[in-house]
Amino acid sequence: MTHVSIIGTGNMGQAISSVVAKGGNTVELFGSGDKDKAVTGEVVILAVPYPALAQVVADRAEQLAGKVVVDITNPLNFETFDSLVVPADGSAAGELAGKLPGAKVLKAFNTTFAATVASGKAGELPTCVLIAGDDADAKALLAGIISAGGLRAVDAGGLKRARELEALGFLQLTLAAAEKIPWTGGFTLA
Repeated sequence: MTHVSIIGTGNMGQAISSVVAKGGNTVELFGSGDKDKAVTGEVVILAVPYPALAQVVADRAEQLAGKVVVDITNPLNFETFDSLVVPADGSAAGELAGKLPGAKVLKAFNTTFAATVASGKAGELPTCVLIAGDDADAKALLAGIISAGGLRAVDAGGLKRARELEALGFLQLTLAAAEKIPWTGGFTLA
């Protein structure tokens, strides 16, 4: 059994929490009022919007050292909703890894919606969580948690693949916001 800390109590934090618990792992959620509460999970999932990552790092960098840290963000321009705000050759997860050198940073859950995580289905197909990262053991640990919770986990490669995952997440968000796909659907692997 793995202990998972989730920073963020919104739709994604709640949905991921239910998957973690369903798989027999323990989970604790951290909301905005829990800044003084210590993060104790072996795996820490950052279920916050991209702009909040800087504050999480400022508040908790020391606590995240040595842990598997999962970035679920999509670094989109929230004012225009028409572009990513990271350099074309970079990613939010790559930036996070640079700020947390003692952590094992992974990218995951950013190509899923809360509804598909909660239901385990994207349309009629199983929800697929793509995982990118450079630490094979960290990816295997997260994949085990995801699979135990009833979702499909797929290793998408090294952390440099986070850029493509973020672009895919951005595309999926814009399609859903434009009502071209439902929030209960999205991309998955068949």
